[in-house]
Amino acid sequence: MAENMIITIGRQFGSGGHEVGKRLASELGIKLYDKELLKLVAEESGICEKVLENYDEKPTNSLLYSIAMDVYPSMNYVGASINQQIYQAQFDTIKKLENAGSCVIVGRGADYILRDYKNLVTVFVHADLAYRMKRVAEYEHIPETKARDIIVKADKKRASFYNFQTEKKWGAASSYNLSVDSSAIGIDGAVELIKTFAKMKMEH
Repeated sequence: MAENMIITIGRQFGSGGHEVGKRLASELGIKLYDKELLKLVAEESGICEKVLENYDEKPTNSLLYSIAMDVYPSMNYVGASINQQIYQAQFDTIKKLENAGSCVIVGRGADYILRDYKNLVTVFVHADLAYRMKRVAEYEHIPETKARDIIVKADKKRASFYNFQTEKKWGAASSYNLSVDSSAIGIDGAVELIKTFAKMKMEH
């Protein structure tokens, strides 16, 4: 790869977005940051990784902080609550990845945080509900009705986090360079499509 490239992947729960990101990184020979990002944030910030897991991709509850973040996105807010500090730590860590070589980042609003990065490819992986229910039910060994409840709650949490922290709408086609339906073309198809699109975007 001639130039560094960062691919960010937003995803509906159960759509296979993590698996797509993992395979994509492997086939391109670049780093993957998903849950691994929490370890990096912990190392950079000194915040306990277990604490980070509890706040992962959850919206902060301070309107004042959201306004401040829009104006001063790199500012360490004095007296900030723990979830505000965690978002700031995550923001700072993701920004540093601009200088760390090519990679794939799953979730965490990375597409918005890195929006000014020249070689950024933003992707959203979605799928129809039946496909996602089947995947989650098989993976978790639970009934599909239970899987549906988990999916609805997880998507709501991710949407709340993304919509709160960015100026865009989670899952909307206009928020990303590419939207991919994994239930229509499968995980392998999604990986190939993203690779092709990323190559074309880099050459454009």
